[in-house]
Amino acid sequence: MTSRPAPSSPACFTPWYAELGRRFATLWVVKMIGTTVGIAGFFVLYFWVMHNPPAEPTVMPLTALDRWVGLSNDAMVLYGSLWFYISLAPAFAKDKAELRACARDAAVMAGMGLAVFWLFPTTVPAFAVDWAQYPSLMFLKNADAGGNAFPSLHVAFAVFAAMLLERQLREVRAPAWLRVFNVLWALGIVYSTLATRQHVLLDVIGGTLLAAVVSGAGTARARLAWNEA
Repeated sequence: MTSRPAPSSPACFTPWYAELGRRFATLWVVKMIGTTVGIAGFFVLYFWVMHNPPAEPTVMPLTALDRWVGLSNDAMVLYGSLWFYISLAPAFAKDKAELRACARDAAVMAGMGLAVFWLFPTTVPAFAVDWAQYPSLMFLKNADAGGNAFPSLHVAFAVFAAMLLERQLREVRAPAWLRVFNVLWALGIVYSTLATRQHVLLDVIGGTLLAAVVSGAGTARARLAWNEA
C-alpha cells in the first residue's frame, strides 16, 4: 500500500532575531573593518575641513526652538551613541550588494556634506555657557568646536541609518516595539544635537533633507536594478 504524502505544513518563517543574527554573521569581518575605516576616514576629512575653512564661517541663526530646548549634560550619551547606531545598518546588511549600496550612499552623503562645509563654512553661535559646569559637554566642545554646522551630518547619518534599519527590520518581520525603538533612538540623537548646543534647528533641517535625498536616490536605484533584473 502506497502511503499518502503528508499534508503540507503551514508556512514557517525564520524568527526575526534569528534572521538578524544570520545577517550579522554575513561578511562580518568585512563589515567590521569597513565601518571602522569609513568612520576614521570621515573624521580625518571632517576635522581638516573644519580647521581649514577657505573663508570666515557664517554664524547660524537661532530660532525659538533652539532657545526652548534646554542644555543637557546627559544628552552627551545620546550624541555619542550615533557612532554605534550607524554601524547597525551595515552590520545587518543581508548580502554584499546591500552592504555596497549602504557604503556608497553613506560616502555620497558625507561627500555632499563636506563639500557644503568647504564651500559655505558655518558655525554655531558662541553660547553664553560656563562649560566647566558641564564636564561631558566641555570635552565635546574641546574636541569639536561647533564648526561644520550646516547641514548637520550628525543628524543626516542618524536619519539615514534610521531609514535603512526600518527597511531591514520590516524585511525580517521584527516586532513593532523594536521598530518604534529604532525611530525613538534616531529622534534622541537628533534632539541631542540641539541639547548639546552642537547644532541649531536649521542645521537639523538641512541634515534631515540631505539624508532624505540620498536615501531616496538609493531606493530609486535599487528599484531600477530590480526592474531590469
